[in-house]
Amino acid sequence: MQSLQNNQAEPVAGFLLVRKPVGITSFQIVRKLRYITQVKKIGHAGTLDPFASGLVILAIGKQYTRLITNFLNASKEYRATLVLGIETDSYDCDGKSIQAEKKTWDISEIERAVLSFKGNYAQTPPAFSAKKIKGKKAYELARKGEPVKLKPQLVTIFEIEIKRINNNIPYPVVEFIVKCAKGTYIRSLARDIGVKLGSVAYLKDLCRTKIADHALKDALDYKDLNIESIKKKIWNIK
Repeated sequence: MQSLQNNQAEPVAGFLLVRKPVGITSFQIVRKLRYITQVKKIGHAGTLDPFASGLVILAIGKQYTRLITNFLNASKEYRATLVLGIETDSYDCDGKSIQAEKKTWDISEIERAVLSFKGNYAQTPPAFSAKKIKGKKAYELARKGEPVKLKPQLVTIFEIEIKRINNNIPYPVVEFIVKCAKGTYIRSLARDIGVKLGSVAYLKDLCRTKIADHALKDALDYKDLNIESIKKKIWNIK
């Protein structure tokens, strides 16, 4: 990473790694940065839902927002936790519970199901997503109770590693790390793992830990954003 001198056209310009906390939107980070830097042109490389935390890459200034596609198309890594036996309408912890069933599995069954998703597979995006249906975002229709039918899309899971399985509770919990290509919904992956096991599942927790080679450990905390900390952390690609 290379620090930048202040751009003549804009007070601050470059890329910034920020750690998003649970409970805010990615756009709230953009809005806060606009206020702090007084730069209007700011974009981010990939939305994280409010329930999720982790790495967001921000592009500050016109010169750098034009390059944001480089990160949008990059691989992502996540640390995730799913709960088996419960389904929500959004496939995550922010949704409404619509089904629950207590089932038991051997640890080996769960392991095989999770690891079977490594590679390419046809994944249906969640109804509560920004996918467009006849010009309207799917989540706008879903919130109105209108039927949402999205076509499966081919996604790629490069790596998937199980960190822990708690199988001694009514609804087993699985913690795993996944590295995937652009366009993969980890919420849908959690649901699909449940289906693979003949049941349902939802995503309880999600943290993005990497975008390409950029890691969460190098990010600036959202609560620590100020003009001085930004100037110390801002960087560019040459």
